[in-house]
Amino acid sequence: MEIKQTDVDSESLARQLTPRQIVQELDRYVIGQAKAKRAVAIALRNRWRRQQVEGDLRDEILPANIIMIGSTGVGKTEIARRLAKLAGAPFVKVEASKFTEVGYVGRDVESIVRDLTDLAVNMVRAEMAEEVQEAAAAATESRLLDLLVPRARVFEAAGENSSEVTNSGAGEEDRWQRTREKMRELLQGGRLEERIVELDVSNKGLPLIEIFSGPGMEQMEFGLRQMLGGMMPQRGKRQRLTVAEARGIISQEESEKLVDMEKVTAEAIERVENTGIVFLDELDKIAGPGNKSGPDVSREGVQRDLLPIVEGCAVPTKYGIVKTDHVLFVAAGAFHASKPSDLVPELQGRFPIRVELENLTEEDFVRILTEPENALVLQYEALLQSEGVKCEFTEDAIREMAAVAYAANERMENIGARRLHTVMMALLEDILFSIPDSGERSIRITAETVQERLKDIIEDVDISRYIL
Repeated sequence: MEIKQTDVDSESLARQLTPRQIVQELDRYVIGQAKAKRAVAIALRNRWRRQQVEGDLRDEILPANIIMIGSTGVGKTEIARRLAKLAGAPFVKVEASKFTEVGYVGRDVESIVRDLTDLAVNMVRAEMAEEVQEAAAAATESRLLDLLVPRARVFEAAGENSSEVTNSGAGEEDRWQRTREKMRELLQGGRLEERIVELDVSNKGLPLIEIFSGPGMEQMEFGLRQMLGGMMPQRGKRQRLTVAEARGIISQEESEKLVDMEKVTAEAIERVENTGIVFLDELDKIAGPGNKSGPDVSREGVQRDLLPIVEGCAVPTKYGIVKTDHVLFVAAGAFHASKPSDLVPELQGRFPIRVELENLTEEDFVRILTEPENALVLQYEALLQSEGVKCEFTEDAIREMAAVAYAANERMENIGARRLHTVMMALLEDILFSIPDSGERSIRITAETVQERLKDIIEDVDISRYIL
């Protein structure tokens, strides 16, 4: 089922896709992990279901946040990323280990909501700019014609309705209009792209003033920059540009004039509050047994700072107050050295759904190499095709690569599907380096090729630790 993200908003998309269809869409990019896909599919569909509930009960229905537990490289991040694309919703990925509690050096957790709101504003602005693209293009063309065919000075001085316009002046007006229409035809035909015009370009940048603000003071710093920028006069500069360059600048200016930023801000905040998704990675890095000193003090502090954000609170941003009551949080972590029960009890309760992702098998590696629409084999075939080289991987070669990757994960640290990248690069390194000079136009990778190129690495455990 093909869904064009630009044609539908997140609400209509969720209405079109049932949980089963959402899982089918995720299957196009992520192999296995059926439990995790079912959990996120239900969560996405519930976003739309909540919107259909009438009355005050709608506000009482809170999202069921999810914790995905699994080793690195099994698909946690990819599931969340593809889910956000399916929903067309504001989505931000953050790492829990990057934050510190209030009073410590580092970023505060409220910056998650600010980043999510910034992303939503850019998303809505781009959509609204697309809606006014036709009007902006017409205005851009008119301004370009004004630069290419300046209006006669006699009409600028006298005015079209002035009694000073003589019969000869009227003839000049007709001549100017005809010239303008001829230039319009040339412009639309793309024959004036290299013509030089002079354009007044305004400098809208913020003042180059260094503001020394502490961690967590990003909002205050931005406000101060905006205030100083508003106090200083806007300076313009006349530049000589080609028509192609001027079109880009003028088009952006006309789009900004036609887009109502108040509507953009209101729509963006509404999307964040009702459809926003936060992927909180490395949650296990801030979990740990109690009664510890040192950095563990800050870890528990981060959890307690996260609690009101996940629970639902009002966060001030430069666009206004954003409420997080109905933002969906999807957390993930390997939880090797800790377990979800090591989180503070209040935070555990805010993630009621826990899904364990399975380690990938050798057969999973075979499917990962071939089935997804962005499969690794297809990627390298496309890279070599750019050099005019046709590359073919036989089925036994793909199975051999999967076996090598699986064996490496068993002997060393299990990094999941990421091991396939290292195996593929070790296999094709010489080819990618020498192919531009070799003149070859066809390459066939077989199981024997894989064994030959990776033989020494597979046999030498010490070397494989560094290369694979």
